[in-house]
Amino acid sequence: VAALALLVNYYFGFYGSWDDLLGADTGTAEITAAGAAAGLRVLDSRAVPGGRIEEVTVPGASTRLSEEAYVFLPSAYVKQPRRRFPAILALTGYPGDPRNLMTRLDLPGRLAHAIALHQVGPAILVMMRPSVVLPRDTECVDVPHGPQALTYFATDVRQAVIAHYRVATGRDSWGVLGGSTGGYCALKIVMTRPDAFSAAVSLSGYYKTIVDGTTGDLFGGDRALADRNDLMWRLARLPPPPVDVLVTSSRKGEAGYLPTERFLDAVRPPMRASSLILPSGGHNFSTWNRELPQALPWLVQQLADQRPEGSPAR
Repeated sequence: VAALALLVNYYFGFYGSWDDLLGADTGTAEITAAGAAAGLRVLDSRAVPGGRIEEVTVPGASTRLSEEAYVFLPSAYVKQPRRRFPAILALTGYPGDPRNLMTRLDLPGRLAHAIALHQVGPAILVMMRPSVVLPRDTECVDVPHGPQALTYFATDVRQAVIAHYRVATGRDSWGVLGGSTGGYCALKIVMTRPDAFSAAVSLSGYYKTIVDGTTGDLFGGDRALADRNDLMWRLARLPPPPVDVLVTSSRKGEAGYLPTERFLDAVRPPMRASSLILPSGGHNFSTWNRELPQALPWLVQQLADQRPEGSPAR
C-alpha cells in the first residue's frame, strides 16, 4: 500500500516532500499579491540541448492569477535576434506539475530534435499546468465570481509572453497542446479564442467539463455557461471556428475513444480536425510518448513565424 501511495504521489505531485506529507513542514513565505508584478518574471535560466529553459512566473494582468511556467527557447532565439517565433502553450493534466512536460514527456528535447532534423522550424514552448488555484480543478472555466481560468490562459499568459519574449503576435503563430484535462483545455482555448490561437493538439482529452468534488460548482447555476464549455454543444450550435485540431486516443484502453469519434464526426469547415488513433494504449504518459513524435511536429507545422524583411525562407 505504501509503495502504491508513493507511486501515485510521484505521478500526480500531491505532496512535495515527506515533511509536507507528515505535516512537519512549517516553513512560511512572503505574501505576494497575484498580478502585482509588472510582467513575467524569470526565476532561473539554464542551457539545455538545442536551447535554453527559463523558469518563470506569469502574472495575469486582467485576472490577477499567477502561475509558474517553464519556457523553452530554441537556439535560434539567440542566433536570430530580429526574428519573432511561433509559440505553443503546453498544459499538463490535473492536478499537474509542469516539470512533467520536461521529465516525463521531454517536450523541449522532442522539439529540439525535430528542429535539428528540419522537420519543423524553431518555436517557443510555454509549459504550465491548468490548475490555477490548487487543489481546485477549474477545468479552464471562467468561474462566476471565481477564478477566471480560461481568460488567464487565453489572454493573460499570451500577452505576458508576447511582452517579454520575441514571440510572433498573430493568431496563426499560436498553438496549444495538452494531455487529459490539458487536452480539453487546449481544444476549448482554440475553439473559444480563434482570434488568438489557430491550432491545438489534444492528447487523450475530453469534450465536456468534468464536474465533481475537485471542481465544485464551476457555473453558478448558469446553464448557458455550462453549454459554452461543452465542446460538442459548440460544434452543434455555434459557427465552426477557423482552426486546426489534432485529437488522439486508443481503440483499446481509452474510455475517450468513442467520444473522440463523435467529436471528429461533428467537425465542420472551416474548422479542420485530424486524428491519431493507436490500436491500444492507456490514459498515461507512456501512451502520449508514443503519440508525440507525430503530434508535436504536426502542431509546429501549423504555425507561422515573423521574419524581418529580406530574411530567407525556412
